[in-house]
Amino acid sequence: MLATIAIGEQYFQPFMKYAYHTWEMYCHRHDLGLILFDDHLISPDHSKFKNPFWQKLLIPKVLRESNLKINNVCHLDTDILINPTAPNIFDGHDPKKVGLISQMKRLPYDRYEVLRRVAFLRNRFLSSTYPLDSILFASIEQLFQFSNLDPQPDYACTGVFIFNPEHHADVITEFFNEFDDSVVTPDSGGEELHFNYLIQSKKLDAWLDYRFQAIWIYEVAWKYQFLYEEKFRKDLELVKNCMQASLFANYFLHFAGPWHESLFWKQVSMFKDQESLSMFEDFAKYLEMPVTGKPKGSIKPKENS
Repeated sequence: MLATIAIGEQYFQPFMKYAYHTWEMYCHRHDLGLILFDDHLISPDHSKFKNPFWQKLLIPKVLRESNLKINNVCHLDTDILINPTAPNIFDGHDPKKVGLISQMKRLPYDRYEVLRRVAFLRNRFLSSTYPLDSILFASIEQLFQFSNLDPQPDYACTGVFIFNPEHHADVITEFFNEFDDSVVTPDSGGEELHFNYLIQSKKLDAWLDYRFQAIWIYEVAWKYQFLYEEKFRKDLELVKNCMQASLFANYFLHFAGPWHESLFWKQVSMFKDQESLSMFEDFAKYLEMPVTGKPKGSIKPKENS
């Protein structure tokens, strides 16, 4: 099952307009359920109430207490587009582990270089006041130290994680209840740092392929830096082609963050017609075809073809 939280029209409407259909196609392909929470999972009057970023940690408890027959669940943030032909994220997952995706290690590009590009391009094209040196470059150890937590080996982006309600509801809920809304984080109140600490310190972590959460700001700074220029980022057909190219190479594409490049997904519709989807479907079928490596002789393109 896939699960998400979309509280308020500013989250619900864009998700339903631009992302939902990609999730729906993926769920149909792999026979998965999909649940969306559009209201708080804890009363605003509760002493442990925290923002919806934290409330994702209550999903395991809510689902365990439901009458639904649920095994593994993948939480996704609403600003994620899915390649409809991507593999099943649950294949091979150990239900006793929490599946995470690193934003620090096992990347298809050098992290520090791609972050240098992000900072430089934002400063050059989006805002001359954007700092060229900031917490953007913090190491894993520095991030944990910010909140006085013992450093852990890795650092996941918690826009995507897999859990099992039976195995993980208690430990995650108890951790949620350790903090009130005064908890200090480097991301202005988000749960990411603390959730990383919980899962890794309890040795519950299992690391998934980066392609299940390709970070768009990395993708655009590394491959499509021209989109930072106003004349190109206003060309929505060009933006759409770049997003489609990233989805062709990845499974889930996460538009995390508040900066301009992270808002592209709210401007164009992906896979709304069969023509745009056919290449993905044909490629998925091709990947199922065995190849032998046997020579076919000299193959040259025809002239004017």
